[in-house]
Amino acid sequence: MLFDKKKKAEKKELKEKKKKFEEKSREISEQLETAEQDLKIKQPVLTKEIQAPPGEEETKGFFEKIKSGISKTKRMLVDGLMDLSVDDPIDDDFLEDLEDSLLAADLGINTTSKILDIIEKKIDDKELKTQSEAVEVVKSTIINILDQGGQHLPVADSGPTVYLFVGVNGVGKTTSIGKIAAQHKAEGKKVLVAAGDTFRAAAIEQLAEWCDRAGVDIVKKDINSDPSATMYEAVSKAVEEKYDVLLCDTSGRLHTKKNLMDELYKMQKVLKKIIPEAPHSSLLVLDANTGQNAIMQTKEFSEQIGLDGLIVTKLDGTAKGGVIIGIVNEFEIPVFYIGVGEGIHDLQPFSARVFANSLFE
Repeated sequence: MLFDKKKKAEKKELKEKKKKFEEKSREISEQLETAEQDLKIKQPVLTKEIQAPPGEEETKGFFEKIKSGISKTKRMLVDGLMDLSVDDPIDDDFLEDLEDSLLAADLGINTTSKILDIIEKKIDDKELKTQSEAVEVVKSTIINILDQGGQHLPVADSGPTVYLFVGVNGVGKTTSIGKIAAQHKAEGKKVLVAAGDTFRAAAIEQLAEWCDRAGVDIVKKDINSDPSATMYEAVSKAVEEKYDVLLCDTSGRLHTKKNLMDELYKMQKVLKKIIPEAPHSSLLVLDANTGQNAIMQTKEFSEQIGLDGLIVTKLDGTAKGGVIIGIVNEFEIPVFYIGVGEGIHDLQPFSARVFANSLFE
């Protein structure tokens, strides 16, 4: 057996120290996020986010777009693994370097530990001998984690399908709604948007601009009005005028503020008064740049209001895209869309297989 009990105990102690350090980092990150949100509330409307790069769809296919978008994550994760992939025997130094590579790509403590446990078991069972063999097991394990099959947004059996979008400020929630509205419109659906982020004038204006460009309708009220009243008016209109899809924006809220979570719960109840099955999906929008904080947000929102799926944005600007692997592993919540750019076509349906192939091709 390669590892004796003493070495395993030392390894466990090291993991616990890393976990405590990560938890402290999250606390600091949340404090910084609170300050950032206060600044973002005052930001003006940024219309450049809704400009589609000219001719981009003609120059890039679906696979190439995803591959390009997660290139930084690929360099962080895969290049790190390739540096370890040699025919030398597996030793403690290799396992520590492997752990560092997985954590650096933001897979998270739990997912990293799961992968390392699989490696160690195969070592104990004498199924692995060389470092390159271990790296191949890491790749196949990540693909297995991601490969949850095709995931599509649910559609109501009859009447409007209602999607409720939640998330903290600055993650790209409003623009994601605009892009999804444009996609549904292009499919020939009758689309209505509810501007439920009534705490930011910029959010209402930006969403209205999106709706105008996409050619879809919007229900909006004045800033600081009751967002639940907006939801009620919108869902009533959606039913009466036979809309196919209702997309509901909500204010960017910090998952640590209970009163705002309570308000989200109230909005869900208002929707159910008109359509008992609504919302058909509650979708959390996450910024991939936040790394492990995205996992914390998923946990909090899931516990407070329940989640049916995720949208992960800004993958093209970060090396922390491995957080998707961690989220899928820990929560088994489907990722419906990923954002790999600012253009209207850069919010792509998530395919676990395409994502994995883009990483390891």
